[in-house]
Amino acid sequence: MAKAGKRYMGQNFLISTTVAEAEAAHAHGKTVLEIGPGKGILTKELCKVAKRVIAVEKDTKLFAVLGAALQYKNLTLVNRDFFLAAPDELGLGKVDIVIANVPYSMSSKIIVWLREHGLEAVLCLQKEFVEHMLAREDTSSYSRLSVMCALSFRITEIMNVPRSSFRPIPGVDSEVIFLKPGKQGITRQEDLIINLLMQHKKKTLRNAILDSKEELGVGSKDISRFIEGNDCSQRVFKMSPERILGVAKGLAALQKL
Repeated sequence: MAKAGKRYMGQNFLISTTVAEAEAAHAHGKTVLEIGPGKGILTKELCKVAKRVIAVEKDTKLFAVLGAALQYKNLTLVNRDFFLAAPDELGLGKVDIVIANVPYSMSSKIIVWLREHGLEAVLCLQKEFVEHMLAREDTSSYSRLSVMCALSFRITEIMNVPRSSFRPIPGVDSEVIFLKPGKQGITRQEDLIINLLMQHKKKTLRNAILDSKEELGVGSKDISRFIEGNDCSQRVFKMSPERILGVAKGLAALQKL
């Protein structure tokens, strides 16, 4: 969820049992990893139906509150920064799904983490962020995030969540989505190239490549041959994720020469 202010590191806490139940509906019989349980409204619903719940809370005060309030045999609470936790603390290798109400400040990092670990997830995210995730070519919201998500996940919209579902009330609405990892593999090298191209998304592909030549580390002759051998007249933001990936693969091959 979006975070604002300095209440418990600025968190807006979910108060809607309806939303928590809808999220937990995907947890039946599974081992669930929850990121940032906050005051535990989702955690309670998860523990009712999941085989096991591993809830990771960074804030020590909230961790203490959760430990005192939640007495479930299938719950493991971890007091750790999620991104610094060891794989065994997160139960990786045994976790079936990630279910969480995600702070806006962590949203991009969580999406990258999910892609790297190939895990399914049910996430409540800021609605505007979801719009960027789902954006397609030739729209104003189309971004590197859009390309990454289109290539890496199949995304299903589950429900809209009004801002009144949180306390304190944030300034924006949210949305719950389901992410299933796709089969499209993207190397780190290709990902970096996609990022470079999307930094120049309003330019033609030709100019985006030329403007990124230094960062690409590809010689001028190889760049020229690539541009001459491909249609590079289209503006990058009008190109589909699949076409952008194809270009990235081609440029990555030149980096290996």
